[in-house]
Amino acid sequence: MVHSTWGDWFVRDEIEATDPGDGVVVWYLGCNGFVLRSATTTLYVDPYFGEGDPPTLVRMIPVPMDPADATLCDAVLVTHEHIDHMHPPSFEPLVADRGADVYAPSASYAEPDYDGEIPVDGDQRNEVAAGDTFEVGDFTVHVAGANDPDAIEPVSYVVEHESGTFFHAGDSRPAEAFADVGERHDVDVGALAFGTVGSIYEAEPDRGVRTKWYMDENEVIEAANQLQLTRLLPSHHDMWQGEGGDPKVLHDHAVSHEYPRIVEPPYVGCSVRLGEPGIRRLDALDGD
Repeated sequence: MVHSTWGDWFVRDEIEATDPGDGVVVWYLGCNGFVLRSATTTLYVDPYFGEGDPPTLVRMIPVPMDPADATLCDAVLVTHEHIDHMHPPSFEPLVADRGADVYAPSASYAEPDYDGEIPVDGDQRNEVAAGDTFEVGDFTVHVAGANDPDAIEPVSYVVEHESGTFFHAGDSRPAEAFADVGERHDVDVGALAFGTVGSIYEAEPDRGVRTKWYMDENEVIEAANQLQLTRLLPSHHDMWQGEGGDPKVLHDHAVSHEYPRIVEPPYVGCSVRLGEPGIRRLDALDGD
């Protein structure tokens, strides 16, 4: 069960009340989750509204919404099988109540970290692999490869709209596939998982395990240059106790490289518009 820290105001009064006009607005849900909204289509990418697994994995940020409060969702995109990406309680209401389709690699259905049932059947269940392309409303989604040594079958997503292109890397490190994405697509905004080496208390609360799950500063900038990324949204660094990083350091690492042109660290609930640089805080969203 999902328990929203913020009640229903974020999804009802911010996400679904904002008029995207002819463009696309992208909200950061924390962890590695995002919502993309055009005038006609809503996508959720890697939504995770779980609480972690205290005391071993402790969630450090609010749960901004309960998916049961959402009224708009056409599809959910999943990058890999880890529970904070493939988490059925975080998307089941979107599938059961809103008719959303789920797109995920086969391993995310067959070998998820989640122990419960995967409530996606029939036409709503879509298996994807690198090289696939599909349409969801006015979005064209290209499935690209990824380099996540901790995942079985990771993918990344290039989401194209006439107003701009959004890229979601999942938990990937720099990857050969990213160079191809950078050559083939003009990526406006890209979300890359950033973290640090820290201690995760996996089995015994008094014994930390040295852990590196996401990219460090140099790897993030390497990936951004592979992608020829205009705007970088560092994500995931805010999520787990003992595994956080400070995204402000990325400015120093990026300054001597061609890409990214802009580093925009979002907070939970912040949004960006494709084609319009700048982070919009919660009190600055269109549609107020």
